[in-house]
This record gives sequence, structure tokens and C-alpha cells, in this order.
Amino acid sequence: MSPTPQNTIDCIVYRSRIKDGMYLYLAANHPYAELPENILQGMGRDPEEAMRLTLTPERKLARVDIAQVMENLRERGFHLQMPPRAEYLASWDNDKLGLRGRGED
Repeated sequence: MSPTPQNTIDCIVYRSRIKDGMYLYLAANHPYAELPENILQGMGRDPEEAMRLTLTPERKLARVDIAQVMENLRERGFHLQMPPRAEYLASWDNDKLGLRGRGED
């Protein structure tokens, strides 16, 4: 199935200058200044634009579920991706390197 305007969302992904690993997916038509105050505080008033994406249900994202991101963009205009926990990073690094602890087969 090819993407149609109904199942695509253009967004801008911002990287927080305050909290490492925090990203904000913002619907391209949603003004940054109109975000809730707590989001603005967490991201900073001048976040770094990381990339622009056209999201589709078939697209894969590294650490988040595309369906959840698209739903949040439609309903709220944004999706906040929190930094990974240390346990997740350790597990991801071990998996990436092909390492497993005892009993993890």
C-alpha cells in the first residue's frame, strides 16, 4: 500500500538541549511556541532541529512505536520521546554486540 495523505504525517524532530536523549516529534503544522509549558521547559526555548520526516504506518523508528507517535501527533500535535533508561542502553549494547548474560538465551 502506497502512502496517501490520510496515512502520512509530516513532522519535525527536535533534540533537547537540556536533557540528553529527549526528542520531540512535532506535527509540521503545529507551532512550537504553542506547546504546553512543561514541554517547553523540558525541551528548552531553543531546541535543536534534528530532522524532518514524513511518517507512515510502515516506517520504522529506532526507539518508539510509529503507531503511538502518529496517534499523538494527530491528537495533540506532538509526541515526546524520553531518554532511554540505563538498563535499556546496557541491554541494547549487549544485543548489538552479540553478547548475552547467563540464562538470557
